[in-house]
Amino acid sequence: MKASPWRWIPTLYFAEGLPNIVVTGVSVVILLQMGMSNTQIALYTSWLQLPWIIKPLWSPFVDIVKTKRWWVLAMQFLLGAAFAGVAFTIETRYWFQCILFFLLLTGFASATHDIAADGYYMIELDESRQSFFVGIRNTFYRLAVIFGNGVLVPAAGWIARASGGRVAFSWMLVFCGLAGLLIAIALYHLFAMPRSADDTQRSLSFRETARALGRTFASYFTRFPWKTTVTALLFMLLFRFPEALLTKMSPTFLLRPVAEGGLGLSSEQYGFAYGTVGVVGLLLGGILGGILSSRDGLKKWLWPMVLALTLPDLVYVWMSAAFPTSLPLITACIFIEQFGYGFGFTALTLYMLYFSRGEFKTSHYSICTGITYLGLMLPGMVSGYLADHLGYHQFFIVVMVLCLITFAVAALIRIDPAFGKKSS
Repeated sequence: MKASPWRWIPTLYFAEGLPNIVVTGVSVVILLQMGMSNTQIALYTSWLQLPWIIKPLWSPFVDIVKTKRWWVLAMQFLLGAAFAGVAFTIETRYWFQCILFFLLLTGFASATHDIAADGYYMIELDESRQSFFVGIRNTFYRLAVIFGNGVLVPAAGWIARASGGRVAFSWMLVFCGLAGLLIAIALYHLFAMPRSADDTQRSLSFRETARALGRTFASYFTRFPWKTTVTALLFMLLFRFPEALLTKMSPTFLLRPVAEGGLGLSSEQYGFAYGTVGVVGLLLGGILGGILSSRDGLKKWLWPMVLALTLPDLVYVWMSAAFPTSLPLITACIFIEQFGYGFGFTALTLYMLYFSRGEFKTSHYSICTGITYLGLMLPGMVSGYLADHLGYHQFFIVVMVLCLITFAVAALIRIDPAFGKKSS
């Protein structure tokens, strides 16, 4: 009798989301608390997104070397080791170089885990069960995001205060716990994840795989007229340009003291407002966007989604001028912005699906996600420099002005009015 997917899907996708949020989100808080400037934080943490940008380059080789189950287990053990590496080096003299190395290793292992986990999911489940469990896997992925910002950051803050302000020591304990958690999940999956008869090592050679990869990339850029391809690339690259600036600096704005232009939230307040309520807003916005798009199609809701992605950023302009002290009010502002982000991001997700239709849809969608990650990485790298030199209030005004880029690229694309509707 086949093992129930309930035994492994929740833990598999929790393990997929946790290292991602640690590398892309929690790392910002760590470097801030270790005394680094916004310029340094933005530059270095943006580089950590590189593995998710280039993962299409090695994803075919995950298909021909070992099995998907083997890759999942191997990457989970490697993730545990990488977290242990952060724990054992963050209190040393060369902490910065060491944790960047181990977080980059975490990124590559996590990106590879994503490839293998999604492949295993598609092999182990038939189409009907894939559809049934897609909401479950997404929910546990988001729970991992809440756990990262809503549990790990407050835990580190509490330990630091209890230990007399020893920030590095607090993160050392947190990463020891993370290492133990990932290794425990890997050990659990040794027994919980069934061995599938279809999950076998493929017989393609590396040369054949490289040729197939070349054909996939070539078809991505040549299957449409060049104008269509260029506008699609610009849309995927620049649609979230202002949001990429905002997302990288909003945690530092919330956590830095008022004397440095921030709101001075504690780790616990940040974990509740941004890491929990904010993520709930993101989820609800995405759910609403999906419901409305499936009812009326993407084309009808494109411009409302553009407005939702951009206009709520005004809450940061207001907060950076008014410096509110009420946690419920700050939390409400974060919820509004994140809800709008979740609703607006639906447009980008659906457009990637629209552009990826055809023979190589899985590989082409992977390329699309790499391009969108690049669209986050490049603006993110300069966001800290802008925030340091302009101050938070002027920085957030610049973000609002740059929302014109989102409007411009949205005006360029053309979408079939029927795309996304249930009837199609």
